[in-house]
Amino acid sequence: MLRIQKAYIWPTQHTMKVEIKEDGNYRYIDEGEGQVMLVLHGLFGALSNFKGVIQHFSQNYRVVVPMMPLYDLPLVKTGVTTLAKWILGFMEHKEMKDVILLGNSLGGHVALVSAKARPESVAAMVLTGSSGLYENAFGGSFPRREDKEYIRKKIAVTFYDPAMVTDELVEETFKLVQDRKKLIKVLALAKSAIRNNMRSDLPNYPMPVCLIWGRNDTITPPEVAEEFSQELPDADLFWIDKCGHAPMMEHPDAFNELLSGWLRKRNLHP
Repeated sequence: MLRIQKAYIWPTQHTMKVEIKEDGNYRYIDEGEGQVMLVLHGLFGALSNFKGVIQHFSQNYRVVVPMMPLYDLPLVKTGVTTLAKWILGFMEHKEMKDVILLGNSLGGHVALVSAKARPESVAAMVLTGSSGLYENAFGGSFPRREDKEYIRKKIAVTFYDPAMVTDELVEETFKLVQDRKKLIKVLALAKSAIRNNMRSDLPNYPMPVCLIWGRNDTITPPEVAEEFSQELPDADLFWIDKCGHAPMMEHPDAFNELLSGWLRKRNLHP
């Protein structure tokens, strides 16, 4: 049974109310109408990371953001492949076809694995700061997880602009890493992303791919974007200057403009 679980109100020029819907085991945002743009968050992804994407693209697309079960899977099954199976199950349950898959960081990696398994359901992919080739992540542990300043420095590598590292973001991450069970899942997912290298698969993707990368990304650095661009058969690479690992969050207007232009060019704009 479909029900509304929670509502967020994001103040904008036109105030927007965003609801989290629940359908069986799936929880997700579903805004707008038209072709589905399925947005996949990263390892520390929050709903607010995609606020600009949802607000902008829900005017012309049906933007769906599923909340992936990062911490709910059995430890032995916690990995990129299992998350991709979960996404494919969600797509099948909601009868989604000709999907535009948009993924940031780990979400990009999940998009790659999902599109490899079911290319006929994916009209296009959008990867931004995606893992799948190489990432300079958090390593094997959080040795000083009780130290908020240490956590702040860990988060800071995500962004070019230090102002993006808000007290609220630090507090959210701090609470997460204090939960030992969740932290173990985070580290398992990070290790799974490193092990699951997609390099040999890239030449086989039939759909067009839009790569939007921060020029100053230190987690998946520029050479990663260039390798994606070279190995994927039909890819366009765009750069955002003074930008780190989360372009849609750090420079939402530039991100939306680049993606909108690419969708028009690829005849994927209504």
